[in-house]
Amino acid sequence: MIRIIFPLLVGIATLFSSASIAQSGVQLADNAPDTYTVIKGDTLWDISGRFLREPWRWPEVWRLNRDQIRNPHLIYPGQIIMLDRSGPWLTIGRRVGGTDKLQPQVYSEALDSAVPSIPVHIIEPFLNKPLVVDQANLEGAATIVATETSRVLTGSGDTVFAKNVDADTEVWQIMRPARPMKDPLTGEIIAYEADYLGTARVTERGEPTTLEITSAVEEIGTGDLMVPSEEPNVFSYAPHAPDREVDGRVVSIYRGVSETGRLHVIALSVGERDGIERGHVLSLFRNRGTAVYRGEDGKETFNLPEKRFGVVFVFRVFDRVSYALVMETDGPVTVGDAVRKP
Repeated sequence: MIRIIFPLLVGIATLFSSASIAQSGVQLADNAPDTYTVIKGDTLWDISGRFLREPWRWPEVWRLNRDQIRNPHLIYPGQIIMLDRSGPWLTIGRRVGGTDKLQPQVYSEALDSAVPSIPVHIIEPFLNKPLVVDQANLEGAATIVATETSRVLTGSGDTVFAKNVDADTEVWQIMRPARPMKDPLTGEIIAYEADYLGTARVTERGEPTTLEITSAVEEIGTGDLMVPSEEPNVFSYAPHAPDREVDGRVVSIYRGVSETGRLHVIALSVGERDGIERGHVLSLFRNRGTAVYRGEDGKETFNLPEKRFGVVFVFRVFDRVSYALVMETDGPVTVGDAVRKP
C-alpha cells in the first residue's frame, strides 16, 4: 500500500474578516463545546462536527498565523481546539494553567501522527489505481497482444507483449473494462468501471514491447489494457463547495451492492467536464416520488419534494465520472440519488 499522508490545508480563514465569516452563514453546532482535546483516530471532519453544523466548512473558520500556515501538518493528538464564538473561529494550542511555568518550548511530533481531514485509509486503495475506462483512458492505453508460450492467462513474474506502449513510460498498470456505468436518468453509458489486474515493467522495447508482470491480483491475458502508472498521490485537498451548480446522480456503489451508508465509496455521474474537482463537497438528495390523494374532488397526484439526507466528499475525478466518500447520511444511499451543490 502506498503510504499517504493527508495534509491539513488551511489558512483560508486568514483571508477573511470576522464580518465576512459571519456573513458566510457558518453556524455553530447545537451544544458546541468551548474546547476539545484531540485524540488518536480523530479526523478534522469529526472534530469540526463538534463545533459546526456543516463540518466541511472548517477551512473557513481556522484562525492561524502565517508561520503555522507554512506547515500543513498542524493538528495532533493531545492538542486543544478552542472555540472563539465571535467569529466563529477555531484555534489550536495546548492548555496552560495551574503551576505550569511559561517558557519557550519546542514541540516535536511524528509526521504520520497528524490528524487527517477524512479517514484516508478508506480511500487509499482508490487514489492511484485505474477505476474508470473512458475516452481519456483509451487514448493513453496500451494493449496486451500476446503472452509467452501462448499461455491463455498469466501472473506475477510472467512475460507479456503489448502494442502502443509509450516510449517514455516504464511502469504500467493493467486493467480490464468491466461493468458499464450508466446515467440513471438517460440510460447512456458514460464510462466503464475498470477491474485492476496488476502492474508490469518494460524489459525490452520494440513492436510489440516486452514486459514483465511485477504484480497481479487477478490472472492477466491478451486483450487486457495497460495505462501508465501514476505517481504516488498525496491527497491534499481541503473541502470546499463547487463554484457552479451541479446536477448529478449516484451511478454505482463500490462492490456492486444496491445501497450503502456512511464512510463508503460511491461513483457519481459528474466529472471534470461538469466542473467537478477533488475536494468538492456535494449534498445528497433522495427523490420521494409521487403521492396520490383521493378526496371529495377525485384523485389528485402530487410530486413530493426531494429530501436532503447526506453529504459526500469527492476524492477522484475522471472526465464524466467521479468517486466520492459518503461523509454524512441519515438513510441508505442508493443508485439514482441526486447530488447537488450544498
